[in-house]
Amino acid sequence: MMTVLATFISSAKEHPPTPASWEGQTIGKRSMPLAAPLPPLLGLYHHRHSPAGGRLAIMSTLGAFLVLWGFLLCPANKAATVFETRPNLWAEAESLLEPWANLTLTCQARLGTPDFELFKDGVTQELVHLDLPAMEHRFPLGAVTSDTRGLYRCRSGLNSGWTQLSNLLEVTGAESLPPPLLSTEPVSWITPGLKTKLLCHGAFRGVTYLLRQEGNDQFLEVAEAPEDMEATFPVHRPGNYSCSYRTHAAGAPSEPSATVTVEELAAPLPPKLNFQGESAGLLRPGADATLVCVAPLSGVDFQLRQGEEELLVRRSSSNPDRISFHLDMVALGSGGLYTCRYQLRGQQTWSSDSAPVELLLSDETLPAPELSVEPETLHPMPGTLVQLRCQAPRAGLRFALVSEVARKRRVHHVLSPEGTEACFQLRDVSVVDSANYSCVYKDTAPPFAGSAPSSSLELRIDGPPPRPQLQALWSGAMIPGRDAILRCKGQVPEVVPHITFELLREGKKEPSTQVWATHPSADLVLTYVGPQHVGNYSCRYRSWLPIPFVSELSDPVELQVAVS
Repeated sequence: MMTVLATFISSAKEHPPTPASWEGQTIGKRSMPLAAPLPPLLGLYHHRHSPAGGRLAIMSTLGAFLVLWGFLLCPANKAATVFETRPNLWAEAESLLEPWANLTLTCQARLGTPDFELFKDGVTQELVHLDLPAMEHRFPLGAVTSDTRGLYRCRSGLNSGWTQLSNLLEVTGAESLPPPLLSTEPVSWITPGLKTKLLCHGAFRGVTYLLRQEGNDQFLEVAEAPEDMEATFPVHRPGNYSCSYRTHAAGAPSEPSATVTVEELAAPLPPKLNFQGESAGLLRPGADATLVCVAPLSGVDFQLRQGEEELLVRRSSSNPDRISFHLDMVALGSGGLYTCRYQLRGQQTWSSDSAPVELLLSDETLPAPELSVEPETLHPMPGTLVQLRCQAPRAGLRFALVSEVARKRRVHHVLSPEGTEACFQLRDVSVVDSANYSCVYKDTAPPFAGSAPSSSLELRIDGPPPRPQLQALWSGAMIPGRDAILRCKGQVPEVVPHITFELLREGKKEPSTQVWATHPSADLVLTYVGPQHVGNYSCRYRSWLPIPFVSELSDPVELQVAVS
């Protein structure tokens, strides 16, 4: 249980306030104007805005933790250990007829806390420590001037540290209001039976939201949000949508949000099926196997199939968007291709089938094949092509290349050649291809017998993997308060299931930010940049499984921040 709670408070411990931040303060409701830059935040980036719905009722911190504890103890919620701690930030105008005349920013915490901090353009503006824990704190700005215009965020105290930063709030003081943020829930497509929604999130509480569809001048939906900062619009037709808001009936709408595209699908998008995170597996008859099917949305009914036949097997689930199918004591003839699909509850239409997962069963009763390597060396040069040839006594067989590292086996490739030999290619080999390789074959017709494994070949490739490439997704100097996104592209084969990408600032040993990914590239985000972020940045990627490695650094990219 302590591990689960550590997940909850990890973001708070990453950035505790420095002792200097509290110098000169006394206990009580005191606020201190500051001009300290925000320290770089280390954490994972998610591009989607977190809705402001589901407000927690005011409760003591202890009470909130007890509720969370009970939630996490529930077996049905074992996988759902993520608890939203990021506060909400919105603007309240004394009069919506003149929204910039007398403005107050409200920072609402998810748990009661005595500590609140307000930032503008990446720099601390005000740090507050209260006598008693509170669920929110109000920061008066008064009439908006050139000194108070900018991009604001806040954070609240959590345990002995701080939460992540709140949503971004733009204060312009201009006639045109800043644009809202438009997002989809739960997915960006519609299909019969699915209730897709568009969420428009603005800067002010109590405004009127307007939804428009591109190319359709007759389409206009209006929603009031008297007590909230966002409005929800059901979506019934495909198209490109944007939203805006107005503070009063005679007022001009705000700048429009970025466009969001909603597609119409005849059937829901397919799920993803895997066996131990892979698309194929090699088993002995009588072994157990678990196939995991993951849908793009929650609350659906799943089905496991082999061909057109539904398999009624034991199943379990720890997350509403996925299910585990348990194949107990798999028989020799039960191998082959498996797929899964899902159905929206109360609907007749099934999703498309997932990509197949192949289970190969071998009783090892047939003679072992012979495995050879080209070029004839067990220490190939990095970046070269290596071919592993598996020779069987006859044709018409299904071959599998198996790699093993630290006693963990995985099916590398599966082939069905016309002849007696299967040629497996390893392109642009690097240290991540170092492994013990063997091959097997099996009959594709009854009695579905399989071979013993070939003798193994141990391939060792020395040196680090290829250097990544780092690309800045902006041009010129960054506007203070915006997010700087840098794309790091590595060269990682499918054999590596999980990769960590790191962004490092020149002269620093610890990464400024890092992202865990399952693809050979990732977007690394410096959140809410300010003058403290100026410098040269490089990226690298690393993995601990199946072989520990770390790449060299990419060429640097310079980050400049404009003077606010």
